[in-house]
Amino acid sequence: MSEEIVFYHNPRSRASMVHLMLEECGANYRIVHVDLEKREQKSPEFLKLNPMGKLPTIVDRGVVVTETPAIIAYLADIHPEAGLAPPVGDPARGTWYRWLFFGGSCFEPAILDVATGRPAPDPGMAGYGSYEQVLEALKAALTPGPWLLGEQFSAADVYVGSEINWAMMFGAPGLKGEKVFDDYVARLTSRPTYQRLTAQAGA
Repeated sequence: MSEEIVFYHNPRSRASMVHLMLEECGANYRIVHVDLEKREQKSPEFLKLNPMGKLPTIVDRGVVVTETPAIIAYLADIHPEAGLAPPVGDPARGTWYRWLFFGGSCFEPAILDVATGRPAPDPGMAGYGSYEQVLEALKAALTPGPWLLGEQFSAADVYVGSEINWAMMFGAPGLKGEKVFDDYVARLTSRPTYQRLTAQAGA
């Protein structure tokens, strides 16, 4: 794909995950910085694109895509040459979907329970069970590793790995100090794309 993707971005948001994915894909994109302090994400112009007033948001050939895992999956599909998703029809694609969407449907709500101190819901009612169950599922998925699809690094690792890394930075329990998570995040953050974006952010 050679047409330019318009990427609405602020590095202090989930858009940083999509930024990493754009780089991993080798996509042709242009950044539109959205100032969160000035609440530009709530401007009438931006709300026409994303009524939720959230980042990340991309526009590709006139089509608006929102929601981090949806954008990441979309980018993987329009850049098959990057090899970040098993092809349609490959059984491994089922595993890829499973973990790509595990981030938003299980890990994020569970981590918010812990981060905000809100009472965890009845595990029988919550789609994610409990925080402890979520971590155990991830541990099992990352053993033997090195990635969620075994030897193949994929878009699922861009999303889930970034979320685990973010949670570690904020001291979420049960992550930092666990070898399986420490090693996984170290592999992700040592990738050239991650190192390049970190250097750019620092500059």
